Amino acid sequence: MSARTVLLRGRGRRATRLTPREARERSLLLRLISLLLQYPDEELTAARDELADEVRCLQPSPTARQLTAFTDWFAARPADALRAHYVETFDLRRKSSLYLTYYLHGDTRRRGMALLTLNRRYRAAGWRADDGELPDHLPLVLEFAALAGPETGEAPLRQHRRGLALIHRALTDADSPYRHVLAALLALLPPVTDADLRAVAELAAQGPPREDIGLAPYGEYGSGEFAPPGTFAPPDQAPPTLMPAPSPHACPSAPPSPPSPSSTPEGPR
Repeated sequence: MSARTVLLRGRGRRATRLTPREARERSLLLRLISLLLQYPDEELTAARDELADEVRCLQPSPTARQLTAFTDWFAARPADALRAHYVETFDLRRKSSLYLTYYLHGDTRRRGMALLTLNRRYRAAGWRADDGELPDHLPLVLEFAALAGPETGEAPLRQHRRGLALIHRALTDADSPYRHVLAALLALLPPVTDADLRAVAELAAQGPPREDIGLAPYGEYGSGEFAPPGTFAPPDQAPPTLMPAPSPHACPSAPPSPPSPSSTPEGPR
């Protein structure tokens, strides 16, 4: 595969209340954030320079500035160092896990129901996440937000903004460059309230709820997604989806269109 790529996910598009240009720009931002939070495998690291170019072509905004800070670091680091940092940051630290329902429900029965509810939301929108990941994995939630639009697609992000704020706080405390990616996402969402900040501080101090039983129905979804407290072991990372860039050099005037749907629709679009 050519190194000149833009890595985007695309399985269809729903109408939004934004203008077409605004919708495309917001969709591209969410897709880029989704991509940059994926495991940096060989395909992703091979496209680092192209991703940095794509980010530099974004319209000036707080989100674009944060993504630029991250991609500058991302493009300069050796691939092995990137992978080691990713595993240490997201797989070995509970406070910066990318599984959003964990922050609301911890290892309890309510988390299993939250996962089912999220999966039903995807299906109701005519979209099936078929890459083997849990439905609350942040890159997957961002992919859905990019495709379904601000009202429907971004609702799970708004629901879990306290968890997102906690992830950002943990990444900032760890001085991880991934803090810029979370800051870019938070800049797109409604501002965190004082009540949110108090809840995040309490969550950081006490951690999510814990429960040793009743983790079905998602207990058999993948290995380790409901490990006992203190031994969190997320599922394997899903690979990114690749799409050829529309231009090898110049900044595009508008985000590229997504590829034809690769998933099976299950409802009206």
